[in-house]
Amino acid sequence: MLRTWLEHPLTRGLDVDDPRTTERRRQIIREKAFLRDIYSDWYSAIAHALPQGPGAVLEIGSGAGFLEDFVPGLITSEAFSCSGVRLVLDGLRLPFRSGTLRGIAMTNVLHHLPAPRRFFSEALSCVRAGGAIVMVEPWVTPWSRLVYSRLHHEPFQPDTPNWEFPSTGPLSGANGALPWILFERDRTQFEHEFPQWSIASIAPLMPFRYLLSGGISLRTLMPDWSSAFWSSVEKRMGVRAHRMAMFARIVLQRLDEPGSGHNMERGPGR
Repeated sequence: MLRTWLEHPLTRGLDVDDPRTTERRRQIIREKAFLRDIYSDWYSAIAHALPQGPGAVLEIGSGAGFLEDFVPGLITSEAFSCSGVRLVLDGLRLPFRSGTLRGIAMTNVLHHLPAPRRFFSEALSCVRAGGAIVMVEPWVTPWSRLVYSRLHHEPFQPDTPNWEFPSTGPLSGANGALPWILFERDRTQFEHEFPQWSIASIAPLMPFRYLLSGGISLRTLMPDWSSAFWSSVEKRMGVRAHRMAMFARIVLQRLDEPGSGHNMERGPGR
């Protein structure tokens, strides 16, 4: 009942796999200044983490976002045709020649890919040595378990033994806990299966601000002018904020050869 009451009227009753829902979400992000500030912070961090040098950057799941404002020449893409994207593609079948990308960027996308092994294999072919996958994804903490299980519409299953999950459409299938499962719970297994993807950094972040903004699906719980205040509150929390994180910024570096060395940096509190 609480989630129904908080639901944003622009997305109420719409099918998440319908391109019209993505267009509505684009409108919401642009109209909600609090939420737009959050996306700007995410995009700035993603742009900073992308490697320099030759090759293009592909964004998977560009949909309602505006990362192109932060990454010049960005190749935007989505699983279906919608405004503001250059390519319609399947994230499990990337149509790029070997080593042509210097990076892949994603915001809240990995946990929608029903066959993550296939994605990382495809990305391994497309991304050059020294390139990276940079993403912002949901993360698992005691606090996020409570929020995602009570207030979020997507499945959140940190205890599932499987990386894969069933999907009926490009956005309707999900496991919000998948990034944590891959890079924290099953980290050793991931590194064994994909030795050329080094987990360069994991930075847990944002325990409150996204929830207070209402995200894309819910109404804003705080006035737009309070965005900077809540940002400063999270910064003052220090390590405690990371231990209550709802998201994480994750950087995977493409190594030249398996076993050529790993940067084991992790975010505070890790």
